[in-house]
Amino acid sequence: MTAPPLQPIHEDVHLLVLEKPAGLLCVPGRGDDKQDCLSARAMHQWPDALIVHRLDMATSGLVVMARSLDMQRALSAAFANRQVHKHYEAIVDGAMPLREDWSVIDAPLMADWPRRPLQKTDPGGKPSLTRWRALASSVQGEISATHVLLEPETGRSHQLRVHLLSIGHPILGDALYGDAAVQARAPRLMLHASELAFVHPATQQSLRFESKSGFSLSRP
Repeated sequence: MTAPPLQPIHEDVHLLVLEKPAGLLCVPGRGDDKQDCLSARAMHQWPDALIVHRLDMATSGLVVMARSLDMQRALSAAFANRQVHKHYEAIVDGAMPLREDWSVIDAPLMADWPRRPLQKTDPGGKPSLTRWRALASSVQGEISATHVLLEPETGRSHQLRVHLLSIGHPILGDALYGDAAVQARAPRLMLHASELAFVHPATQQSLRFESKSGFSLSRP
């Protein structure tokens, strides 16, 4: 079955901003069954589309793509130099404190080699920092959940998933890091890239894009 055309959040001659659904790879994987991906679909509509950054297959939300090698280099440098502002939303297990200010998870991350592609916190890992702020929480008997806003300062593999797990609040539906009970509480990983903001490398215009997660505490 042919996938429907992509509806860009933003399109100009230099770059694209697209919305990736959960369950779709950003780039092709190994095997014929893993060739359908966001970059392949984008290149079908925009043959000059080039990948800049990735979201995990299970994560939904905003992705920016370049339309030239120069733009790919410029955008990649902006991500590497932490000049791209990113927000994610998640529904996590447990009740987290509701406060106006941001809390910080400062925990180095490294590959969990015996269990790759899993990652783990480790003092010898790469510096990794995530800010979080609880938006709302729900308690129903012994079951609780929190809708949380996340701001990663670094961009390590699985950073948000492992950082939240490390403080006792795994993301609901996480098939990699959640136990059976956490996985059973949602039909997918409840993690969404909801905001991207950066300066357009060609026009120097400040750009900001938002995408609604559609997450609900009553029906996560």
